[in-house]
Amino acid sequence: MKKILVVDGNSIINRAYYGMRPLTTKSGKSTHAVYGMINIIWRQINELSPDYTAVAFDLKAPTFRHKLYEGYKAGRHPTPEDLLSQFPDAKECLKLLGMTVLELEGYEADDIQGTVAKMAHSYPDTEAYILSGDRDLLQLIDSKVTVLLATNSDTKAMRREEFSLEYGIPPESFVDMKALMGDSSDNIPGVAGIGKKTAATLIQSFNTLEGIYENIEDKSIKAGVRDKLQNDKENAYLSRTLAKINTEVPLGITLEDIAYKGIDRDGLYRKFTELELNSLIAKFKLTAKSDSTDKHPMEADKETASADKDAKESAAEGNGCNESASDREADSSTSECATSIEYLTASEIAKIDKKRIAIEILNGIVYIFDGFCCYKLDESFFFPADFFNGKEIICHEGKALWHRLKRAGLNLLDTVFYDLQLYAYVLNPGRGAPTAASLASGFVGTTPLPEEPTVHLFFEIEEKMREKIIADGLEKILFDIEIPLLPVLGEIEDAGFMISPSQLEEYGDALEALANDLTSRIYIQAGREFNINSPKQLGAVLFDELGLTTKKKKTKTGYSTDAETLEELRSEHPIVDDVLEYRQVTKLLGTYARALPESADSESRIHTDFKQALTATGRLSSADPNLQNIPIRTKMGRELRRSFISKEGYTLVDADYSQIELRLLAHISDDYNMCEAFRSGEDIHRKTAAAVFGMPEEYVTDEMRKRAKAVNFGIVYGISGFSLAKDIGTSVSEATKYIKNYLFNYPFIDKYLEDVVELAKEQGYTTTVFGRRRYIPELSAQNAALRAFGKRIAMNAPIQGAAADIMKLAMLAVYRRIKREGLDAKIVMQVHDELILEVRDDEVELAKKILREEMEGVATLSIPLTVDVTSGKNWLEQS
Repeated sequence: MKKILVVDGNSIINRAYYGMRPLTTKSGKSTHAVYGMINIIWRQINELSPDYTAVAFDLKAPTFRHKLYEGYKAGRHPTPEDLLSQFPDAKECLKLLGMTVLELEGYEADDIQGTVAKMAHSYPDTEAYILSGDRDLLQLIDSKVTVLLATNSDTKAMRREEFSLEYGIPPESFVDMKALMGDSSDNIPGVAGIGKKTAATLIQSFNTLEGIYENIEDKSIKAGVRDKLQNDKENAYLSRTLAKINTEVPLGITLEDIAYKGIDRDGLYRKFTELELNSLIAKFKLTAKSDSTDKHPMEADKETASADKDAKESAAEGNGCNESASDREADSSTSECATSIEYLTASEIAKIDKKRIAIEILNGIVYIFDGFCCYKLDESFFFPADFFNGKEIICHEGKALWHRLKRAGLNLLDTVFYDLQLYAYVLNPGRGAPTAASLASGFVGTTPLPEEPTVHLFFEIEEKMREKIIADGLEKILFDIEIPLLPVLGEIEDAGFMISPSQLEEYGDALEALANDLTSRIYIQAGREFNINSPKQLGAVLFDELGLTTKKKKTKTGYSTDAETLEELRSEHPIVDDVLEYRQVTKLLGTYARALPESADSESRIHTDFKQALTATGRLSSADPNLQNIPIRTKMGRELRRSFISKEGYTLVDADYSQIELRLLAHISDDYNMCEAFRSGEDIHRKTAAAVFGMPEEYVTDEMRKRAKAVNFGIVYGISGFSLAKDIGTSVSEATKYIKNYLFNYPFIDKYLEDVVELAKEQGYTTTVFGRRRYIPELSAQNAALRAFGKRIAMNAPIQGAAADIMKLAMLAVYRRIKREGLDAKIVMQVHDELILEVRDDEVELAKKILREEMEGVATLSIPLTVDVTSGKNWLEQS
């Protein structure tokens, strides 16, 4: 198989420039970008042994994208002069390495790379590899194109499988996802308010932009998201055009024109001597009089390849605690690294005797920094059992580290994990999970190269972030809640939640039988067999053959058959009810009944992954599998809970906060009417119904109470008359009247909602009663729909965030009390306002007492917190 290596010149030289400490010649000429770039590229040449090579660069001239959109790449910081000055030397070195440099006015380097990579499809037994740190190139991945993604820790080969695992969509859909989420680095607008997660969900459901807009009324698209999509439709399509890489650039070359030429050893020696890059002269074993050219680095230059193997280790040690010594010697103006690196043996582990250390694991190597020395150990290194006990560990992605150390059998009882990812999350929960390298760049101004450790910077990063945490008044959130919660979540994940495989099989068989029965009934009513799961075929049956009415126009993909459309057709034909039930049954079957046993371990326990630094509200999120999404609104959905069980001799004890968000709303707003209702133990939904409908409580019907409940919870989420009308099946005017009556009877809630929005506009964020912040940039958006969305966030964030804080404090209190009293019990699940324990049968009553005392007493509010505590042998049957 022949190989094409295409390099993103701009991306790699930028990574080298920002990732390395400055190197200069004696005359003051900068060279570190050239040095780093050659190391990165040469490593890939050695590993791939390519037959064809090309390095693409941008030119200053505007491209077709600038002409299409004036704001394209606007706002970018100008390239530093000492980086610009290194481009000519870099290009000359690349040519001397035997590579072809490509650039073309009017086109970006991305387009050139895409065009060259596409050549692999025109030649048999040929595949292309693109080396870049730019994720835009991922859209080019296909059966013959792999992207070698240079990250801050390594170079990751991204093929279709790796891409789909990370993004949940195929590579060819990536440009549609970018069209939705935009790209701030290129100033591609996207759809305002749509982020990576929402964009991925939409693409997973509808595949393309066209699919999304053709199904814009689909009920699975939330109203707020639908508004954003409709308001920014033009920007979405413009953004896709800007983000799509052109693979038809008129380069005027063939594959043979970029055949790898081999090293010009004499030329390289002269150039490296000029640039005073003595370590590269040694690495390539260059001399004043070398053989003129190598045919191939893996054939004619075995010595250079061998030297590069050694150089890989020194290159991986080219920054911070393990900087390349040869270049420091070559340049007297480069400061000596303040720390050293040392391989440790088991007998030398006592050298790490500091209480506070930093740890990072990269590519199977454990790096430990103690504030002075950086130690390097193989991941299989045997630590003494109590080595980490009592230590304070500064780390990144601390829960993953906790699991690794725990699996090694180490004692972590008194170990504190100062996870920098949690620091970043508390500072701004809306930004996602930053890498260690991005934190280094943002807080200490240093960005390591790919494959380089960041651990030597962790002390300094932590100090800077701690200063910011204290300045923003976030100490309680971080040090009293998030940091102590990390090992508790680790233990919950480690314990797992037991399932009954036989019960799940029985449940799945029943669902399968019901699905088959529904299929037969649908076929009979339709008069023929068809694919019920195909919206196009289903639409043809319902509208063309059975003649049902539809308010939506037929598109090129067929009729809309989303849940909202079908709900409106229930009265027209009994087939509609069967189709809706069929969808519910097959989802339960595929997503849960058949899939959950595959996720269980040998003891039939499911181990979810709690995402502690994901949601903007502070709530925990469950993944792989998502156990927080077990359905409860339908009988079939609730039945699934029967399959979650306790092990023999143990019982599940379930504690659930009662109406915690409404209680918090009453506390924060200090509304007299609502506070009194809770203090007196009244039915808050019945009381609200009486207020909304203007009648005594004794005349309130169950249907009125149900509607009032929707108003109660909707108010917390800033619900509009339009949305409430859809939820409870009434007119917009009627729903608006309900909201007006509600706010009239609870006037302090109305004032609170107004005040919290104004304060958020002034500050740019909201806070919970415990101090957790949520930044809301949407409030200052130019788009009216986006501003309205920001208002709803401002109304809800202090309530939902405080509920999250209380639940986390409750988990800590319950965990500590269980340990303190020596109960044979474990927390096995946390779902929203609910905490589930697995408790030895003879300690159930004590566990119930502990849960009620700790959860109700964890926070002092003007309204009492109440907890409903039940127990049973499975999650469904609780008493």
